[in-house]
Amino acid sequence: MKNNLFLDAAFSKSTERPPVWMMRQAGRFMPEYWEIKNKYSFLEMCKTPEIAADVTMLPVDLLGIDAAILFSDILVTGEAMGGDLSFTQGVGPKFSNPVQSMADVDKLDIDVLPKLQYVADAIKVVQQRLNGSIPLIGFAGAPFTVMSYLVEGGSSKDFKKTKLLIHNHPDIAHKLLGKIAAVTTDYLNMQIEAGVNALQIFDSWALSLAWNDYNEFSHRYIQQIISNLNRKDIPIISFCKGSSVFAPMMAEAKPDVISIDWNADLLNIKKILPSGIAVQGNLDPHVLYADKAVIKKTIIQLFERMRDEKGFIFNLGHGIMPDIPFDNVKYAVEVVKEFRY
Repeated sequence: MKNNLFLDAAFSKSTERPPVWMMRQAGRFMPEYWEIKNKYSFLEMCKTPEIAADVTMLPVDLLGIDAAILFSDILVTGEAMGGDLSFTQGVGPKFSNPVQSMADVDKLDIDVLPKLQYVADAIKVVQQRLNGSIPLIGFAGAPFTVMSYLVEGGSSKDFKKTKLLIHNHPDIAHKLLGKIAAVTTDYLNMQIEAGVNALQIFDSWALSLAWNDYNEFSHRYIQQIISNLNRKDIPIISFCKGSSVFAPMMAEAKPDVISIDWNADLLNIKKILPSGIAVQGNLDPHVLYADKAVIKKTIIQLFERMRDEKGFIFNLGHGIMPDIPFDNVKYAVEVVKEFRY
């Protein structure tokens, strides 16, 4: 690997500066993304390896980041299991056959790797194009988050159906989560075999859960997945909205990196985590709307706070919003790359 910064930081080694990549870095804030998106549906983009590779490479070519992340979606596992998935502009993802009963759970398939082969194919195309320049991150949605979409039938503000399921029918919830966890483990191991250099698990909606519910319905399944990954030389990053609250429990699953949302002081979190677990984050993405002087000042403040720490990857506390100016994102990357400890 020509640029080892990301992998070194993920394994808590010293680096000359923090490596940088950003969640949703290959996305809607780029005009070049829309040139592709206007020709194909979102699922066509995900399922056509050459197109997925084109989108994956946009931030590599245009931003010069230190790690690429595969262009895909966390819900491809739910679709492969039997969810009828569609994406509508301005609405987001929809499953037209939401899971409502034990019978619905029983119908879901777990032997789904052939249906996800397009992801492995995309990884191989991307790695040919990267040619060892920077690492490629693969990913999957965490079981609770994927379950919430399958149960709600799409996005939700209050997760009412999901919470009713875990409270009134925990047996159904656990059977569903167990199936998703089995699929997710196989899926991530397939990505490792196809050639990714790191993996991130996204639990986008964990913050909707109370502490005990997070423990029972999310954490235990992430722990199960991580313990069954072929992770030799492959750092595992665990991210959730709510990581500023749940980080001590997340550490019990033994990821290599915990990605922290923007609600916490990153150094304080680092100091309460076991030695050898790196942190990733945690700039509030809204800062990228601000003037460039503000962007630089905020990033440098974070870096000065983390100055003597091994195991720090610069990222956002969540993903880039679609209307953030591209020039501001590019400037933020330049600020990071100019910094030296």
